[in-house]
Amino acid sequence: MRRQTVDVTVGDLSIGSQHPIRVQSMTTTDTMNTIGTIEQSIRMIDAGCELVRVTAPSIREAKNLELIRKGLDERGYSTPLVADIHFTPNAADIAARYVEKVRINPGNFVDRKRFEVIEYSDDTYAAELDKIREKFTPLITTCKEHGTALRIGTNHGSLSDRILSRFGDNPHGMVESAIEFLRIAEDNNYFNIVLSMKSSNTLVMVEAYRLLVRRLEEERLKPYPLHLGVTEAGDGEDGRVKSAVGIGTLLEDGLGDTIRVSLTEEPEAEIPVAAALARRYDTGDQSGIRHGRDDWGLYDPYSYHRRESKSVAVIGSSHHVPRVFADLAETTINGKEDLGSFGHKYNAELDKWSMTDQAAEFFIMGCSPLPFMPPSGTRQVLDVETWQTFDDQLYAVPLFSAKQFGSMDVRHSVMNVVRCSVTELNDETISMISANKTVVLILRSESKRPYLDLRQAFLRLLNAGCATPVIIERDFNDFDTNDNILDDKHVLFAATDVGGLFVDGFGDGVMLTTRGGAHPRGEEQAARDEVRLGFGILQATRTRMTKTEYISCPSCGRTLFDLQETTALIRSKTDHLVGVKIGIMGCIVNGPGEMADADYGYVGSGPGKITLYRGQEVVERAVPTAEAVNKLVQLIRDDGNWTESA
Repeated sequence: MRRQTVDVTVGDLSIGSQHPIRVQSMTTTDTMNTIGTIEQSIRMIDAGCELVRVTAPSIREAKNLELIRKGLDERGYSTPLVADIHFTPNAADIAARYVEKVRINPGNFVDRKRFEVIEYSDDTYAAELDKIREKFTPLITTCKEHGTALRIGTNHGSLSDRILSRFGDNPHGMVESAIEFLRIAEDNNYFNIVLSMKSSNTLVMVEAYRLLVRRLEEERLKPYPLHLGVTEAGDGEDGRVKSAVGIGTLLEDGLGDTIRVSLTEEPEAEIPVAAALARRYDTGDQSGIRHGRDDWGLYDPYSYHRRESKSVAVIGSSHHVPRVFADLAETTINGKEDLGSFGHKYNAELDKWSMTDQAAEFFIMGCSPLPFMPPSGTRQVLDVETWQTFDDQLYAVPLFSAKQFGSMDVRHSVMNVVRCSVTELNDETISMISANKTVVLILRSESKRPYLDLRQAFLRLLNAGCATPVIIERDFNDFDTNDNILDDKHVLFAATDVGGLFVDGFGDGVMLTTRGGAHPRGEEQAARDEVRLGFGILQATRTRMTKTEYISCPSCGRTLFDLQETTALIRSKTDHLVGVKIGIMGCIVNGPGEMADADYGYVGSGPGKITLYRGQEVVERAVPTAEAVNKLVQLIRDDGNWTESA
């Protein structure tokens, strides 16, 4: 069931478990551009946005929120406004008089971040908390007087030096940062609060929200609604996949009452993505949602660790990255060049194969073997009846159903693939596959929301001591034929249903399938898209890095350059740098913190000026924007992390 929360009132809108999951976004205009902000807000609202967040970095912008609110009212739009506050308690106090909700970041509301390690005694730490109480209490008083809601929004990348010194740069520190403010609010009998634990790292984000809910229950604090979001998710399919992995996993847990998808695109483009995620859980069908009620057994959902599995060929154990299987059973492969779409390039003149970083390693061929020897390092998987009559049995492996594997004596000496559904994974099947060290299991669920079914299956394997490696299969054969594999819904659901399991530490590989004409452009295009999407999901869960990762913010009124144009330019020059993480941040306010785990940073520091970072270290300040991208490239070269594109 969905986690039960208290109701929070934001203007005429209610947030909480008794209401639909609310969808919100944030303006990218200069807040002092009153007309521009009103017009953009209207575009967002018309697209389905239920809360509009506007940055207020100073008192000046906070005061201007009054004009923006009045302008929207005059145009007939009563959608609540949320003031986004960083560093400026006075601005928060002013904004709370004009808008329906204020968001504060406990990492910088009072504390300052100088990237220093400070030793605190209990007394000096308590003194710092007294300072927070002194600064925070007036805002609570104003919110109570004006009926204003409050979001206490912790960001992984902007934890204060105080929190970092005592608790560390981790989900525990994130939770403690919010709890400190929450205790003060409750001491003042103020409860109109929403909480968030956002990060650009999906593993950190999911762990932080789960820990937060546990802490609220343990300390008997009120069950406040949760705002979900992955910070700096990026753009395009990558941004959608990353957002769905983080947000969708928590929604499957029954957590989350309002969501924002942070894309480096126009804010109105975020709304359909967020709505697709939210509406999946607003249907009244709660069969897949069961907050905190799993029999976790040996598994700890509050800290990431990969399930231990045995090594079969190049699959399983911590020694092997998760593998990507391509389902080509209904795809026509006539010649070697046809595998180019799946990452394997053939040079006929040299009679030589080369592979990309996103090349599928196993091909499910069914009863139609490849008409040539597959590339080195790959294997084709054939239905067991076909494999029995195949000439080259060593470099092909058999595919069994659970029933076939129990009744047939034929075996490959190295690897045997058993494909079954969660309903077939009974004690007898688990015992059978556990006893054979050559088995790789392909596991699927027939549910339209299979995540929890599959998670329960992994828990059964774990608690039974079964270390068989598992490939997670997600098929979309039940999708309407009008749905496109590239449509948001397909991408988002795959990222949620499969990515959530990898966030939990489950899975040794992934296989996405679409058969039976469900893809409007045919089976070959479906297989290509699914291989790419599979690699994208692994990247978003930090379990296998096969391309450059861009941690780019969605822009707001503080942004000092064209984020979309700049992100595209940086991507065009660096997208061949496998595993390199580049933060592209619009302003110095949140930039250094939000790109906490980036290798390099490109951060706006003033009009026409950029600050370049190596990790959290400033390399060069006040770089003219005309020179900044080339200097970023040179920095990567100087560090020895540059490779020439193919």
